[in-house]
Amino acid sequence: MNISKRAKVIQPSITLGITAKANELKARGIDVVSFGAGEPDFDTPEFIKNVAIEDLNKGVTKYTAERGTPDLLKAVCETLERDYGLTYDTSQVMVSVGGKHSLFNTFFCMVNDGDGVIIPSPYWVSYPEQVRACGGVAVIAACPPESGFKMTPELLRSKITPRTVALVLNSPSNPTGSVYTKDELLAIGRVLEENPHVNLITDDLYQKLVYAPAEFHSLPAMMPSLLPRTIIINGWSKAFSMTGWRLGWAAGPKDFMKACANLQGQSTSNVTTFTQRAAAVALRDNQSFMKPWLEKFNARRKMIVDGLNAIDGIRCPEPLGAFYAFPDVSGCFGKKVNGREIKDSMTFAEIMLEEAKVAVVPGAAFGENRCARLSYATKDETIAKGLQRLAEALRK
Repeated sequence: MNISKRAKVIQPSITLGITAKANELKARGIDVVSFGAGEPDFDTPEFIKNVAIEDLNKGVTKYTAERGTPDLLKAVCETLERDYGLTYDTSQVMVSVGGKHSLFNTFFCMVNDGDGVIIPSPYWVSYPEQVRACGGVAVIAACPPESGFKMTPELLRSKITPRTVALVLNSPSNPTGSVYTKDELLAIGRVLEENPHVNLITDDLYQKLVYAPAEFHSLPAMMPSLLPRTIIINGWSKAFSMTGWRLGWAAGPKDFMKACANLQGQSTSNVTTFTQRAAAVALRDNQSFMKPWLEKFNARRKMIVDGLNAIDGIRCPEPLGAFYAFPDVSGCFGKKVNGREIKDSMTFAEIMLEEAKVAVVPGAAFGENRCARLSYATKDETIAKGLQRLAEALRK
């Protein structure tokens, strides 16, 4: 059967490949410690689940408008007002099947064949693949560990061309956990003001997962002049531990969001109907459950960073947001474990999985081959066991 050119450019997910291999070992009864999951290990709060259960039992199972119910869209607008200090109308927001879907809608409706989208590296794995799937060019801007994995104004200027249509910013970052300061964002914003043809896409999925003294800042909230060409992406997956609910939202100019709604109307239509009132309740209700979650993540963050830095050949900067450590493992390159040489992040991940029974995600998946990603959204004992296994394997 013929496969389209657009489909052929999409690469398989390395993260899913590592997860599949780890699951295969687990299915054979082998004890595998997994640092791969990009999701909180906490359950969705009961009060949110109960609303969805209630609506399902009531028969709230029919289609809604493709954007979402009026009440859910209003709840998103209230969130933008409360968390960002920005005023949006319900015609400027929509809810999609996860933040990933919101991003795909955005790229599809913004990018023409050959248009460039600047993506700071390390990046979330789906950014470049989605851009390529939409016919665009993923313009990778390498932000090394020495820069704190963050884009600088000079680097941004060097990547902008007349064919550039957008910059993607993700703070806090997946995979690095880096968080842009207010001044760093404003410096980037000034470059965007100099280039009015460049749009801004902000991926704020980890907005509420920030560790003091770091703070979340929104560039469009600080520079309202950018709002007419900004798309804000956010959702429920990370902060509310609702990854499997597949709910994300986007906000932007009215005409652009109408184009996204038209696309979604011809692809998925609305998100699952009986999740929508629950999603609105989550945004509006008491979010005090997040405080102990963040405290737990913070304790795990310290545990994994200290543990990784105690291993010869690994150096791990302190992440200031999200729930990932992104250590430089290049000090292990050239070492052999049971006769197998660690040559790069891919072989590091493969050998650690097979020899130590520890699943990590190679940095190559995120555009930084010197590093690996470890999620600490898992139990303390799991982190301790995994660190011990990594240390023992590398001592060999």
